[in-house]
Amino acid sequence: MPIQPGLYQHYKGPQYRVFSVARHSETEEEVVFYQALYGDYGFWVRPLSMFVESVEVDGEQVPRFALVQAEPSLFSKA
Repeated sequence: MPIQPGLYQHYKGPQYRVFSVARHSETEEEVVFYQALYGDYGFWVRPLSMFVESVEVDGEQVPRFALVQAEPSLFSKA
């Protein structure tokens, strides 16, 4: 599943800016590179498979991260 650069909301409420999907240098696992838009604005990576999965909240399946606004020009291929 492709991930678009942009603003995403975590199911617990905080928002994050997704920059890109990268590949782990040793395992070649795809990971999502993103930044918290709160607190210390830290940078994070999470396996793509976890980023796109659904989680159960009050008996209902919801996306772990939901796209709020795409930002396709955030990064462009050189």
